[in-house]
Amino acid sequence: MLKREQLPTEVVALQDLALSLDQRAEYLSHQVEMFKRRLYGPSSEERPEAAGQATLPFADLPAAPVRAEALSHAAVVPKGAEKPQGHGRRKLPAHLYRERFEYHPEEVQKPCPCCGSAWERIGEEISEQVELIPATILVLQHARIKYACPKCRGRIVIGKVPSKILDRGLAGPGLLADLIVKKLYYHLPLYRQEVLTEHLGWTLARSTQSQWLGACAERLEPLYLRAKGEVLNSHKIHTDDTPVRVLTPGAGKTREARFWVYVGDAAHPCTVFDYTPNRKREGPKSFLGDYEGVLQADAYGGYDGIYANGKVTEAGCWAHARRKFDDAALSAPEAAKEALDLIGELYAIEKRARERGLTPEERRALREAHAPPVLERLRAWLERQQAEALPQSPLAKALNYTRAQWAALTRFLSDGTIELDNNTAENALRPIAVGRKNWLFLGNDEGGRRAAILYSLIETCKRHGHDPWAYLKDVLVRIETQPPESLRQLLPDQWKPGRVEPSAAGP
Repeated sequence: MLKREQLPTEVVALQDLALSLDQRAEYLSHQVEMFKRRLYGPSSEERPEAAGQATLPFADLPAAPVRAEALSHAAVVPKGAEKPQGHGRRKLPAHLYRERFEYHPEEVQKPCPCCGSAWERIGEEISEQVELIPATILVLQHARIKYACPKCRGRIVIGKVPSKILDRGLAGPGLLADLIVKKLYYHLPLYRQEVLTEHLGWTLARSTQSQWLGACAERLEPLYLRAKGEVLNSHKIHTDDTPVRVLTPGAGKTREARFWVYVGDAAHPCTVFDYTPNRKREGPKSFLGDYEGVLQADAYGGYDGIYANGKVTEAGCWAHARRKFDDAALSAPEAAKEALDLIGELYAIEKRARERGLTPEERRALREAHAPPVLERLRAWLERQQAEALPQSPLAKALNYTRAQWAALTRFLSDGTIELDNNTAENALRPIAVGRKNWLFLGNDEGGRRAAILYSLIETCKRHGHDPWAYLKDVLVRIETQPPESLRQLLPDQWKPGRVEPSAAGP
């Protein structure tokens, strides 16, 4: 804290000090508001005023023709139209198993009291109730039947048993799939699964669970590498990273490591994770290798070396720019609102493209027709604000980010496959963010690598609407006999459930 005798006597020096203290106060006030928003504010990024935003006056496309079938089948509800209202409880799905109980009135055991006739069944009224049957641990006995020839001494044959997934392991494919799904899909730590199995009458130690998870990851690694190859063949890849704590052996402490996600395009629909012990640029550089195409990511400096060779095109994320202006709204609400409104116009164009079901080429034509004027207004606004904003203010940081990323942020104009933001990758990382709140940290780097393998298959399953348990149960068995050249068929986008028949016994 400054004392009176330490204050400068010159007017200019006092003005500089006052300006510096004012900026410091603004910064601290902004930090307090940011912490309050994170603790108590809404988690959604949707702006409350966005619902009342006026629709942009779009004209018809002057260039590439729009597919008639895309427009005619677009599920667009006219504004003001009444939505169908449901009444009563929803019907239970037809695929659920049903067990029927019949209740007959006691009166039918005797003749009708009026005329003495026997009662005749004329119908029924059915009501349904949902019940739960707890999971059951089932022991499968594989009996290898022996046969011997009564005339040939010593000639004995025995039936073949299906090979086990784990050598000398007790676990069947359904149990292993359940273990994986509970850990990485439902985010249950192993100690909780140990408690759950105790309730079922058999204790499965967490050390055994850990060994089984590792063995499953090793078994599925060829499939993971095939999925990685698919992603690297994409024209465009979404990528992002998130921190994770990993235990330091012998120290009893944790350090920060990284999970990276790489989301392939529509022609190569796989989602692949990678684990690195740190956030150095060697991680994405090693994963991408000789990749050539579009990389849509945030402004992390580690990607700069990847873009330097000219083979990888950088595509930016407007969601990141928008968040910075949203943060700046706490200290500069009017200026931030102007930026948010202009960015909102870009998203309105994208919304129209989605509603029409446009192809990438048609979307590019729509963007070229309507986005450049919006971008020009935004760019001019950025230049004006840059001259007025305080250097260390949140608004200045938002301005600096957007101007530095301008080339990457406007790349979507020339390529209809590029999205306006990188939310695709951020959404793919969300399960890890949820999971680490439960399992807290990884045991070691090898555990992180194996988790990346299993996460990749689970998230790709979710991407294609498959039940991860059914997929893993099937693939854990089939991968051993699947020829390497047809391994692609086991990836979730082409997978069809198989049926494993036990070997027939006989002489």
